Amino acid sequence: MEKIIKVLVVDDSAYNRMIITDMLESSPVVKVVGVALDGEDAIKKAINLKPDIITLDLEMPRMDGFTFLRIMASNFPIPTIVVSSRSDDPNVFKALELGAVDFIAKPIHQASRELLKIRDELIYKVGMAGQVSIDRIKTLQVPAVAKSPAKGIVPSTAGTGFPVVLIGASTGGPSALQAVLSMLPPDIPSAVAISQHMPPGFTKTFAERLNKLSPFEVKEAENGDIIRPGRVLISPGGFNMTFIKKGASVAACLLPGEDMDRYIPSINRMFVSASELFGSRAVAVVMTGMGNDGKEGVVKIKSAGGKIIAQSEDTSVIFGMPREAIATGMVDVVLPLQGIAKGIVAMCKTQ
Repeated sequence: MEKIIKVLVVDDSAYNRMIITDMLESSPVVKVVGVALDGEDAIKKAINLKPDIITLDLEMPRMDGFTFLRIMASNFPIPTIVVSSRSDDPNVFKALELGAVDFIAKPIHQASRELLKIRDELIYKVGMAGQVSIDRIKTLQVPAVAKSPAKGIVPSTAGTGFPVVLIGASTGGPSALQAVLSMLPPDIPSAVAISQHMPPGFTKTFAERLNKLSPFEVKEAENGDIIRPGRVLISPGGFNMTFIKKGASVAACLLPGEDMDRYIPSINRMFVSASELFGSRAVAVVMTGMGNDGKEGVVKIKSAGGKIIAQSEDTSVIFGMPREAIATGMVDVVLPLQGIAKGIVAMCKTQ
């Protein structure tokens, strides 16, 4: 018999608390043990009820979600999923840095039955959060970076004769990606493409945030964007990033998700496409996340002569994707989060 996951629902809207509770309890393995209407109420109930997971709104009276996360992370950490309509607000990513393990985009029209559209995602992510090591979250810190570092001067590289770094991440990825990009040298002569499991609306804000916090040009990918050194392209939520020839260069090609895609953006789709166009110049990195996205692509990259890095278990919020990549026997090196940037640099030098 499966273990019952105990959830505390935190939202200042009585309607939202009722709908989220109903959605969660439609799963036979989820039990809502309590609801709270703001951060102060949530702290008391979290301590008394000892839930396995918390779902958290960010905008609440008396004590908002950010203050709640700061207090809980220091004193009584519990895996928390942010359920927020603030997909265009960089503060959503601050919540992840404060210890939230994942987030779900709440429909803007919350007073309608549209909230029910997130049911499957909510149940899936609550189940996933049950596998999170809270001790791991407490020990993983995003390195401090300058607020507006000067963009690196990257050697001019015509055509496509340069390494291309392809990074796939899911749960725990936003903070981990920020850490890796902040540790890469600004003059690394390679391009970077990222597929992070993230819903539409969040990826543009995420790219803008990373652009301010890293020494590279970081942007949400658009069709036709040229893959070149010094640029980091992030696949938009709801689309799969692939690559096509564009004259002497290679450009991003965004494809809408298909029914067969469990994860969108798909890391597999990006890796497979890269293996066909970049071959031995591809360096693939599989980072924290649940599931097996990237596993098929790792095999394709390696078969084309590329290199593979997997994030270590002790620094992954969830080790699912790196574990599946390692199981293929194709991974060249397993590195802690703090060593991934150096690993990337070393592999790019051998390409």
